[in-house]
Amino acid sequence: MENKAYAPIVPNLTKNAITVLERRYLKRDKEGKILETPTQMFRRVADTISAADKKFNEKTDTTQTAQDFYNMMASLEFLPNSPTLMNAGRELGQLSACFVLPVGDSMEEIFDAVKFTALIHKSGGGTGFSFSRLRPANDVVLTTTGISSGPISFMRVFDVATETIKQGGTRRGANMGILRVDHPDIMDFIMCKADKKQLNNFNISVGLTEAFMKAVEKDENYDIINPRDKQIAGNINARKVFNRIITQAWENGEPGIVFLDRLNRDNPTPHVGEIESTNPCGEQPLLPYESCNLGSINLSKMVKDGKVDWARLKEVIHLAVHFLDNVVEANKYPLPQIAQMTLANRKIGLGVMGWADMLILLGIPYNTDEAIELAQKVMQFINEQGHGASQELAKKRGPFPNFKGSTYDKKGQPFLRNATVTTIAPTGTISIMANSSSGVEPLFAVSYVRQVMDNDILVEVHPHFEAIARERGFYSPELMKRIAEHGTIHDIAEIPEDIRKYFVTAHDISPEMHIRMQAAFQKHTDNAVSKTVNFTNGATIQDVAKVYELAYQMDCKGVTIYRDGSRDQQVLTIGKKEEKGAPPNIDRRKPAVKRERPNLLKGWTYQMQTGCGPLYVTVNEDSTGLFELFTTMGKAGGCAASQSEAIGRMVSLAWRSGIQARQVIKQLQGISCHSPSGFGENKILSCADAVARAIASHMAANGDGPANEKRAFFKGACPDCGGIVEHEGGCAVCRICGYSECA
Repeated sequence: MENKAYAPIVPNLTKNAITVLERRYLKRDKEGKILETPTQMFRRVADTISAADKKFNEKTDTTQTAQDFYNMMASLEFLPNSPTLMNAGRELGQLSACFVLPVGDSMEEIFDAVKFTALIHKSGGGTGFSFSRLRPANDVVLTTTGISSGPISFMRVFDVATETIKQGGTRRGANMGILRVDHPDIMDFIMCKADKKQLNNFNISVGLTEAFMKAVEKDENYDIINPRDKQIAGNINARKVFNRIITQAWENGEPGIVFLDRLNRDNPTPHVGEIESTNPCGEQPLLPYESCNLGSINLSKMVKDGKVDWARLKEVIHLAVHFLDNVVEANKYPLPQIAQMTLANRKIGLGVMGWADMLILLGIPYNTDEAIELAQKVMQFINEQGHGASQELAKKRGPFPNFKGSTYDKKGQPFLRNATVTTIAPTGTISIMANSSSGVEPLFAVSYVRQVMDNDILVEVHPHFEAIARERGFYSPELMKRIAEHGTIHDIAEIPEDIRKYFVTAHDISPEMHIRMQAAFQKHTDNAVSKTVNFTNGATIQDVAKVYELAYQMDCKGVTIYRDGSRDQQVLTIGKKEEKGAPPNIDRRKPAVKRERPNLLKGWTYQMQTGCGPLYVTVNEDSTGLFELFTTMGKAGGCAASQSEAIGRMVSLAWRSGIQARQVIKQLQGISCHSPSGFGENKILSCADAVARAIASHMAANGDGPANEKRAFFKGACPDCGGIVEHEGGCAVCRICGYSECA
């Protein structure tokens, strides 16, 4: 029955938005059948969150509040973080995206943290940790007269636990691991992801101190501290450590850096505890056992008649703060310690998405001083109005319980309902729902190609660009495809110069401008700003060093960088880059041409135990990559042998025609038959499943990902759909299906 309390706003969703909602957000029954529409999802969320008003006055009529919340979401002006959309009004009821857990220096504390991590991931959250309290490797363990294995070994335990939980299949597990720069194991930590084969469920960042940065500037040594006894364990040259950080970041984008002293400088409750870590993408510093609820205003909806609609922006800010404070009340927390800490501080994180779209609608290029000035003005407005809304709530509901003695009290500011109000988070899948640019990032691309299963090519075009191109008369499918292949429009002559100025993409913008934009938003943000500094593949180590130093000088709270191609293991979908496993210069618009078989191939044979006996799978490669696959059953003849031979022939044909290995694995893995073999993770469901596992094992053995390829996130292409992947805040998100490395 239609609820008359809601204004008749129907969400205007794109095809990609609907795909994301259907795959990851909408309610399903036990058989996987979708039970609600996007409209019903927004109503479910609005009803649940508005009902929290009754906790403060049970006689409150929440009809109008529910309508306002629904309209704000359905019009795509504001969206909360993903767990709120997924879980509000459902049995799970866990609404937070961000958690930080303490990791103490005892076996009991460590494995308590592992257990708590599993519970949080099962509920749909991501976790951050500092491993700085753990004694270093080879240090003494007095209780056993043994030696410590060190923080990195225990990080692997957390990584395996995350991999196992998989967050119920709704959201991928994601972790942040931080180690202080003055920990004795810091050099090993910096290199712990260098081989790209371990800790794949972790983002890692080095916690830098002011003392360390001053030592870097002076090229001096600094003290290394053993956390077991707080004694100086030696010293090391700061510039040497800094160079190791930037070199490794240049190699594969990690580690990032966070400035710990700055996080604690702005800690609103220092009397409660010290901030040691952040959430997985780095924008939300949190105390141990604290969680935060995030939401983002869509700035592309805050432009009216070519100007910023300040009046509507103010209304949405106040509504959003009310919404997020209610989330704190409506939330079902996964641990009592988290409930206690979160309710005592009531941190919320109101941020933005669609910043690049707003600039385009206003006719302001992203990489200009005018854009930097507007960024400060917009975020100052959001921060001030957000704090004003929190103060209004405090008058009605009281300040957050840990308010007394906080930095706000010392400054003589009015009471706040929330310890923090603003955060700039990566918006990943919710920006796909809103059909907006991500967070405060520039456009990733104006146009890009989307490869579908039959090897056909679809061209996706930014909606504002397509509208302008049609209006100005220079639109053509051929031009859109050329833009997608070229990766930028700044040197395409047939596009008017003024349009080229406005539609700048991540690689059109200098790294210094990326940092300046981050700093502009950080100036008026309580917590931190998630922002990726994009480098071209040809950037140097010195270029990365300059950005890290500039971030420090401009009072940023952390930095994440990504150099194009540094982590790509497969196809990039922008620009003419060749795909591993496909012939050079293949034109995917035309029927695939098979590669001819050379006289000599190199190969590997894998034995797989199936329910029909041992299956030997031979994978051969030519100079380009995977070429053919043969199967031999331990028992000659029979149906299983013939079916396996047929699979081998089809896989060989696919590879010789340019199909990627991951697509073959995706089609074969999980197929069941009447006679499976093995148990648990080693269970093989059928001969087809065995072939998929053999291919994945081959790729892992040759440095192309872990044995179960579904676990690998190929940075150039989405492992679910092969779509475009954007790097954002230390994470990567597919703009087609919403697949996310972090959540």
